[in-house]
Amino acid sequence: MTFQTALRAGLIGLALSTGAASVLAGAADYEFQPLNVDVKNGAGSEFAVRLVHKPTGKPVPGAVLFRTRLDMAPDNMADMMAKHEAMPASEPGVYAFKADLTMAGGWAFRIMAKVPGEAETVEGVVVFRAKD
Repeated sequence: MTFQTALRAGLIGLALSTGAASVLAGAADYEFQPLNVDVKNGAGSEFAVRLVHKPTGKPVPGAVLFRTRLDMAPDNMADMMAKHEAMPASEPGVYAFKADLTMAGGWAFRIMAKVPGEAETVEGVVVFRAKD
């Protein structure tokens, strides 16, 4: 085997192993976390979630969040929903929102997101507690 043939074989092996590592990554490697579990009950309540890459513990900026839902499922009232809107975030990997929470208690924020470089959709549920 010549040096060029060995070099090509080595580069092909490296490319294949790098591709295999990418295939092993997936949506389960990400997690949404609340910045604060307790939020203010009422109009204009603000809350935020951080998207974290679990293997590294680092925040994930640049995700596109869609199909968000805020409801009272933790208190067995999933039909009670609150309108919410995105706000500018204070730091990379943090996604902030404002909502009109109509009742004190547990609120579940359900999120679907597309993460840059990730083929699968990342899904999560973060529970907040609205307090008077």
